[in-house]
This record gives sequence, C-alpha cells and structure tokens, in this order.
Amino acid sequence: MNKMSSPRWGLLAVCAIFGTLSQAMAAPIRVGLVLDKGGKDDKSFNAAAFHGAQDAQQKLGIQLKVVEATDDNAFEAMHRALAQKQFDLVIGVGISQGDAVKKVAAAFPDRRFALVDAEVSAPNVRSLLFQEHEGSFLMGVAAAMASRSGKVGFIGGMEIPLIKRFEMGYQAGVRHVNPKIEVLSSYVGVTSEAWNNPPKGKELALSQYGRGVDVIFAAAGASNLGLFDAAEEKQKFAIGSDSNQNWIKPGRVLTSMLKRVDVAVFNAIELAAQGRFEGGIIRHGLGDQGVDAAVDANNDKILTREIRTRLESVKKQILAGKIQVPDYYQQRK
Repeated sequence: MNKMSSPRWGLLAVCAIFGTLSQAMAAPIRVGLVLDKGGKDDKSFNAAAFHGAQDAQQKLGIQLKVVEATDDNAFEAMHRALAQKQFDLVIGVGISQGDAVKKVAAAFPDRRFALVDAEVSAPNVRSLLFQEHEGSFLMGVAAAMASRSGKVGFIGGMEIPLIKRFEMGYQAGVRHVNPKIEVLSSYVGVTSEAWNNPPKGKELALSQYGRGVDVIFAAAGASNLGLFDAAEEKQKFAIGSDSNQNWIKPGRVLTSMLKRVDVAVFNAIELAAQGRFEGGIIRHGLGDQGVDAAVDANNDKILTREIRTRLESVKKQILAGKIQVPDYYQQRK
C-alpha cells in the first residue's frame, strides 16, 4: 500500500485541513480605542488614531470599540473596563493617559496595551512616540519662507513639555532660515480643556495676526479649528498639525505637520492580530515618515516649489546629522 494513501495518513491530512480552517475561522481580535475629550471628530490627533483603527477594522476584520473620555479622570476606568471584558488590545491616545495605562497594564499582565505619546515601561505595553521636534522644525522653515512681515506665530494647546517640544523645534526651524524673524507664542490653557477650545484658539490667532504675524503654526488639537477660522477671516496663513489639515481651509493652510498616529495605531493592531505584538518603545520620525510636511491639491498653489525644495533639503540634512534639531525633552534634563 502507498504510504500516503494509508488510513493513518488520510486522517492526518484531514486533521491538518480542519486545523487550517479553524485558524482561518478564529474569532477576530477585539480592540478598544480610548480617545480623549477631543473625540474622533476633532480633525486632528484623535481623528488620526480613529482612522487608523477604522482602517484595521476594514482590512483586518477586527472588532473595534471606541470610547471617548469626558475628562481625564475617566481614563483609568475606561481602560480597566476594556481589560476586564477581555479585549485583546487596548489603545490609549494621548499623553494624559500614561498613568492610567501604567496602572491597568500592571493589573492585567495578560492583556496588551498600546499608548500614543507617552512612555510606559512594561512588557505588555507598546509606547508609540514621535519626533515632533523634527516635524516642527520643517514647519518653522516653511513659515519663515512664506512670511512677508518678518513675524510668525505659534499656538499650543495645553502648556506641557510635549507641546513645548513642538514650539522649540518650530522656533529653531524659523531661525534656521532667518535669525531675525520674530516668533510670538501663546497657549490655549493649562488643563486638558485646552485641546477642545476653538473659540480661544481663534482669539489667540486674531491677537497674533493683529500684531503683524502672517503665518501661525498650531499644535492644539481641536482648538486648531479656531486658528483656521481666523486665518480665513484675516486672509493670513495657518499651519496645521497631527493630521493633514490642509483641506479644512484650502488656500489658507500653508501645510500641516503630519504625525502618522494613524499608521502607528494600524501597525500595533496588525501585530496583535498576527500574534506578533511586543511591548517596548517605538519612535517614529523623519526617517520612516512618521512626521513630515503635508502636500496635496489643497496647498499645491501656496506651498511654493522653492519652499518644498528647501524642506526636502532640510530633511536630508537632519537625517544625515548635519542639522541638529533642539529637543525640549533633552534640554530640560
């Protein structure tokens, strides 16, 4: 009898087929996404994370649950609830969720967590960090080259080290082009409310434009929307952040500092779905296009060829170590 046609080999073949089928039919992983009060419609940071998770839902077939915190005190309870319900991966979006993830990850070592913009050292936590200072340097170069008044502005959301990092990188980029340009800086506030206050963002922007500023870069979450309204009203330029915000006010948004939170979130989910998820610190910067300048049809006519060429040159110099971008995190140590 042929060895491969024996009953034993036939049984093994059937078992192999059923094993493959059972893997293919395995239940999709369950992913919980915890957003801050800006919510999935903030057209900024939270929206980018939400789009990355949605992309994973469509391409990987995951089960996705999205929750939005009403205030910072809700983060720990939300993460704990998702872990207790045995979600395979829980993702926290924003630096304010660091403490909550640290506590809940320690209490549920068999669950996996991802955290955007904050660092938690634990075997079951994947911290997704970005080189914001590098991207902000590019925005400073663009602002300085586009300015005709010799004054540019910066509006931060919550006054915390992360946003100070944006500001420092931006100022360095401006002065790389022209040390004589004046940079005005303002912050929306000192609490998490600062991320979702467009009226205050507009007030600050109008004040800066009134003082002669003609280009403003904002890193303020949903409060950026106030800047864009002010730019349209005063026919000045704005620069967006976190996601491509060029489309919000075409012709007024010079460019946006892309921070590919969507890609980082998708990659974390994909690794979990493939059973290859590992904790650790993952840093995204110019080298992997984790941060970059947004160019599309909405700003094609206002982001000149001269500016684009300079941005590409600066990127290469940063990556080659010829330009050292100051980092607020390093300077405050």
